[in-house]
Amino acid sequence: MADRPNILIFMVDQLNGTFFPDGPADWLHAPNLKALAARSARFANAYTGSPLCAPGRASFMSGQLPHRTRVYDNAAEFTSDIPTFAHHLRRAGYSTTLSGKMHFVGPDQLHGFEERLTTDIYPADFAWTPDYAKPGERIDWWYHNLGSVTGAGVAEITNQLEYDDEVAYHAVRKVYDLGRRLEDRPWMLTVSMSHPHDPYVARKKYWDLYEDCAHLQPEVPAIRYAEQDPHSRRLFDACDFTKSTITDDDIIRSRRAYFANISYVDDKIGEILAALDGTRQADNTIVLFVSDHGDMLGERGLWFKMNFREGSARVPLMIAAPHLPAGKIATPVSTMDVTPTLCELVGIDIGPVLEWTDGESLVALANGTPRTTPVLMEYAAEGSIAPLVGLRFENWKYIHCEIDPPQLFDLATDPHELTNLADDPARSGLVARFAVLVTQTWDMPAFDAEVRSSQARRHIVYDALRNGAYFPWDFQPLQKASERYMRNHMDLNVLEHDKRYPRGE
Repeated sequence: MADRPNILIFMVDQLNGTFFPDGPADWLHAPNLKALAARSARFANAYTGSPLCAPGRASFMSGQLPHRTRVYDNAAEFTSDIPTFAHHLRRAGYSTTLSGKMHFVGPDQLHGFEERLTTDIYPADFAWTPDYAKPGERIDWWYHNLGSVTGAGVAEITNQLEYDDEVAYHAVRKVYDLGRRLEDRPWMLTVSMSHPHDPYVARKKYWDLYEDCAHLQPEVPAIRYAEQDPHSRRLFDACDFTKSTITDDDIIRSRRAYFANISYVDDKIGEILAALDGTRQADNTIVLFVSDHGDMLGERGLWFKMNFREGSARVPLMIAAPHLPAGKIATPVSTMDVTPTLCELVGIDIGPVLEWTDGESLVALANGTPRTTPVLMEYAAEGSIAPLVGLRFENWKYIHCEIDPPQLFDLATDPHELTNLADDPARSGLVARFAVLVTQTWDMPAFDAEVRSSQARRHIVYDALRNGAYFPWDFQPLQKASERYMRNHMDLNVLEHDKRYPRGE
């Protein structure tokens, strides 16, 4: 068992994959991620299973699309009977720990993790449930608005900075604890930070790094509301865009703070990797870096996520591991591929489970075997009034929604997705093939009906649970003060020996 490699997973929030064309872009101040990229298999076209936090993360952990996990939005329960990579690893003898965010909704706040070091940054109940029965309704108290853009700038502390400082602190302590070798189990530690997710506010030391940055304006300027596709118009409405006037300075400040927070995350990752190296665990640890989804960052006038455009749906994915040669891989892949990949890398057979999953191991692809299956995506949360599905295959992206015209983009010639080819007669055969693939993969009426039913059930349950005594599902980390540092049921000599590593130097 001790011969199996450890696994260290870094997940960040809302990091746009277009800034990782082959590891971090040259102009990003991210030395730790650049060093990791140099020894990693770099999947330059990786996509989320769903471009929103809770559904994207449930898909990442389980290898399943939202229509399987039933985590359609940020208030849908992730049920305890769905295996995750944490379950597979723990079942195989790994210790499994989470420090940070995973946006689990429901009473199970572990989902295979043996230990959780922090609470989550977002609530675990059903309050943020959209309602397809009220199309176009905007719920002001929790829906996105553009205040993150108009309020962008510098601060020494924020809600998000306080959270990620804590996440990194506990992760470093855990790496040191694991490094003391007080047990022989291999370990998996997932460190999940909230940045560079909005609000676009950064500490000055990172803000100053981007004073002369040449990338503070979107490559595609804002597109008029009337010229946007129907789903993008719904996102504009959901963000209450008419209530805000976005200036060039707002855009510049938002993007500058966002890039600054990438550097902040890089710093925190560096602290954790330094602890890994200092405890001499680096040579036997797989390191994976990924985001749950991206951020449009003002491209086309859109902000945040919630769509299948490149800025929103494409994420960085890098894996440094034996049997995965370092280098760039351009083939489209999915965050849902992580679960089968990790299991193959450490020798866990999940063959019986693979028929439940929508991902596949990346080991063969990284070693030169072509991938022949498309990447699948779903979205059925705020800003939508019917589920959307997407297919990414070779250079093509196809988007389908029962209430909208289809969209087809050739990302090789149109990386900014400016020309919808779905009505191009020269592409009619390709459109027809994608349309058939949609019907073979999804039962769209059934998908829509289940989303509506789930929303209706949750509205009833939430109203009931908030009437009278309220018992929260939010995770409460337990810290046993009586077991920390030196206490009188311990032998001081044993304690000081065990807590030191390396020993005898």
